[in-house]
Amino acid sequence: MTQLSILNLAPVRQGQTNRQAIDAMVRLAQFAERHDFARYWIAEHHNMPYLVSSATSILIQHALANTQKIRVGSGGVMLPNHSPLIVAETYGTLATIYPNRVDIGLGRAPGTDPMTARALRRNEADVSHNFPHDVMELQRYFADETAQQHVKAVPATGLNVPLYILGSSTASAYLSAELGLPYAFASHFAPRMLTEAVHIYRQNFKPSDVLQKPYVIIGVNAIVADTDAQAHYLATSSQQFFLNVVRSGQNPLLPPVDSMDGLWLPHEEQMSNSMQACAIIGSVQTATQKYQALQHSIQADEIMAVSYIFDENEQLKSYEKLREIVQ
Repeated sequence: MTQLSILNLAPVRQGQTNRQAIDAMVRLAQFAERHDFARYWIAEHHNMPYLVSSATSILIQHALANTQKIRVGSGGVMLPNHSPLIVAETYGTLATIYPNRVDIGLGRAPGTDPMTARALRRNEADVSHNFPHDVMELQRYFADETAQQHVKAVPATGLNVPLYILGSSTASAYLSAELGLPYAFASHFAPRMLTEAVHIYRQNFKPSDVLQKPYVIIGVNAIVADTDAQAHYLATSSQQFFLNVVRSGQNPLLPPVDSMDGLWLPHEEQMSNSMQACAIIGSVQTATQKYQALQHSIQADEIMAVSYIFDENEQLKSYEKLREIVQ
């Protein structure tokens, strides 16, 4: 059976404080646990006032502390911003406190603009090309004692915290396949290469100690309501969110509007819609048809849903309906 999980960027809704946005992040984690979602991931972003997910590991610890059993992880740790040793120490500590509940999704992008990326690294070098080496270094830190060298990550040794490769291009597909790791494709904002990347991953997959056959997770924007009209009305918050991204704006997550006409220019509409091409929006009947069509094409092992809905209650209802569809 296809697994269903939730990805949260921890957005700040209009009228919320940062603390209220973090509290909402926790409530969504608790909802996901009550409804038996497979996992709950939080994404790392920097210098974005409308997202409070910069110190991702702290939010992950907060979500773990306020739940009992659901797996919580990073979607992902942006490795160019961190040394593998620090990542291993941090997540090794989390996995020690919360055993068998921590995931590490790994991305090669900085999750921010170039100037902020330089501030994070404290140098001028683009270290994203080190990504394959950094992933393998991280694997070693989590391996058993026989794989260790002089520098060890304490208390990570022997914990084998699950690693997932995140990506939005074919390069990440080749790396995931070569290392025999699960592959999560960022089709919730960059769907253009989804089909090609998943095909490459499956065709080139090499079994490993952690995974014997390919495992594909795809990001999906999902808004399910009682009617198509209501779903598309709620989705205008998502459209405004992506318009904010296109414009490099600073707006919080905004309430829905009756129409996007006049709010965006034609090229902005095209860019925003292209980012949301992999979406399940509509009534249960419409959303079911879209989900089945997507699965007929991709046959994902897991759906990682993200929902930019302004009203929290409507967001939870949407996830409940999506859960029924996937089940």
